[in-house]
Amino acid sequence: FMQHLYLFLLKPTQHMWRWVFREFRGCALREGLSPLRCSKCGAPKLQREYSQANAWSQRKGPVTWATFGITVLAGSGLVYYVNTRRKEKEELRMKNRSKSVGKADLGGPFHLTNHHGDECSDKDYLGKWLMIYFGFTFCPDICPEELEKLTTVLTRLDEMKEKSSLPQLEAVFISVDPDRDTPEIMKNYLKDFHPRIVGLTGTHEQLHEVTRAYRVYCSPSPKDEDGDYLVDHTIIMYLVAPDGSFVNYYGQNRTVDEMVNSVVFNMKKYQ
Repeated sequence: FMQHLYLFLLKPTQHMWRWVFREFRGCALREGLSPLRCSKCGAPKLQREYSQANAWSQRKGPVTWATFGITVLAGSGLVYYVNTRRKEKEELRMKNRSKSVGKADLGGPFHLTNHHGDECSDKDYLGKWLMIYFGFTFCPDICPEELEKLTTVLTRLDEMKEKSSLPQLEAVFISVDPDRDTPEIMKNYLKDFHPRIVGLTGTHEQLHEVTRAYRVYCSPSPKDEDGDYLVDHTIIMYLVAPDGSFVNYYGQNRTVDEMVNSVVFNMKKYQ
């Protein structure tokens, strides 16, 4: 019995059917019974079932190693394509969301005159990093302090540029006092600051266009007995990318280190 059990469990299927048929036939003969036969062909029923099982085990199915491999490759390619397209759509969605939500809609074209008396527009700075500051030369304290901060930022970035591949940062000082800030006055005023800071002035209409594009508030105060006045204005510097898009802004409370780190970060991110 143990030997038959071993054959039943461990041997291939054809051995199992052979043993079942032999044992059943032996038992039937010992008991005086005749084996069951098929009503159609007359063969013993167990022998017929064994023959069918043996034929089924040797029959080749429709799936071969070749078709299986092709199916796996095709399925893998389809999954890769779907995942790639899904990733591209997600990146595009996040990029559009960053443009519409993460950044303010600031900036735009301008047409002014620099402190050399030459016409200057936003197109002259395409392909360059640009820092923009709005102020006026008759400002007693805030504008000189902010321009001194900008000078330090430019100097620090120039020092870092010698050791790395950072692009050069340009800077412009746009006047909000066109009546007094002529090109000559701005040229003399900017001698005390970084030589790369360019003064820009223009007509009231031209300055209104650029201040509106950057949402800069400016309003002159009433004149005193001597005809002097101050101009209340937004104290912010604007960082513009080489493609002319607004990148970041820096208020009066931002330190030189914070501005330098932010500019470097955005330059590397843009590359």
